[in-house]
Amino acid sequence: MFLRICILLFLASYSLSTAFAQPAVKPASQAVDNDFVQKKFGSTCSLEPGPQPLTADLNGDGVEDVVIVARCANPLMDEAEDNYKVIDPYDAFFGYGDPKVTTKFASEDPQRRGLALLIIHGVGADGWRAAEPKAKFIVINLPFKQLAVKKLTVRKKTVMAIYAEEAREGEGTVSAIFWDGKKYKYQPLGSTME
Repeated sequence: MFLRICILLFLASYSLSTAFAQPAVKPASQAVDNDFVQKKFGSTCSLEPGPQPLTADLNGDGVEDVVIVARCANPLMDEAEDNYKVIDPYDAFFGYGDPKVTTKFASEDPQRRGLALLIIHGVGADGWRAAEPKAKFIVINLPFKQLAVKKLTVRKKTVMAIYAEEAREGEGTVSAIFWDGKKYKYQPLGSTME
């Protein structure tokens, strides 16, 4: 009995000493804050307080991606330096989606000016948290007030899409933007059930 107690005490003291000797492990999830947004998209973008980042596999490659709501004063300014692409699938659907022109379109609501979606396509085991992600996009001019990420059926194929309850006056419209394999496309889906 005495030998058994001595062995247990030895094992307990050994496990405690090795537990304290190991280096601290960082949490797997990286916080999305204003510093993260500015590091990935430049100083003209800042995190919009309130909406939480949404994660899903948006481009169908099996790696987690993220959608962040931000406010970007001049998204084209840091495009080449920070290696992202400014896109406007909303205005492209209606006939003209050249961001060099459509970034000049001002929202009628001053509180909505500069609101954008920042999308990071992840790569490898780290997904969207990777130091060098697969791709980065700033989606401009999408008139949203609420967002959700859900599945969408497009031509008998199921894809992940970013659903938006649109914030246009007098309309309760729902739309989605989705990755078609080459680019993000906008698709109106109809009215909300208000």
